[in-house]
Amino acid sequence: MKEEGRVFVKNQKRRQKVINAPGAAHTSGGVRRKNVVTADGFFFDGLSKEGNTGNIFGANVTAGNVLGFPGLNTLGLSMNRVDSAPRAVNPPHIHPRSTELVLVIKGKLLVGFVTTGFVYLSKVVSAGEIFVIPRGLVHFQKNVGKGKAMSFTAFDSQLPGVVVLPLTLFGSTPSIPDDVLTKGFQVDEDVVKAIKSKFGN
Repeated sequence: MKEEGRVFVKNQKRRQKVINAPGAAHTSGGVRRKNVVTADGFFFDGLSKEGNTGNIFGANVTAGNVLGFPGLNTLGLSMNRVDSAPRAVNPPHIHPRSTELVLVIKGKLLVGFVTTGFVYLSKVVSAGEIFVIPRGLVHFQKNVGKGKAMSFTAFDSQLPGVVVLPLTLFGSTPSIPDDVLTKGFQVDEDVVKAIKSKFGN
């Protein structure tokens, strides 16, 4: 379990890195001005493949943003595919630069978020139904159906960003001091250490 946590954290950190190549001038569509524009820059097949859900949360997010799909450059939109094993959770997280629209394609998901007034709002969303999450709010998805679930999430940003709260708070490098977390969550230090151990700290 501990090793799974380390691998998951490493993969998530790799996904969150934004690499800006020096001097990479782009036109709309993410194609360098010196190159010829082709249809390939505006095509992406990454969301057609089922993601590997063999991690501690049982969920996999395949990102279709400007980092892998250059045609989105300057267009202000992107999309993810979320695959969920039975009882999986896409853990509480935030998209700092985007509102999210969840469209369930298969199965049933409990989708919820917390407002800035500390009100928890949620709905069980089935295939063909959508749920919207305002920008910057903590939210999650949980598979509450009998089998696998799959959804597409649309964003009004070419790179919405993601802050996965369990990884950010308990899997950062270097780690947040234990006394900050014990005070912040009002728990004993052994609880904080136990949670950190799940994420490789």
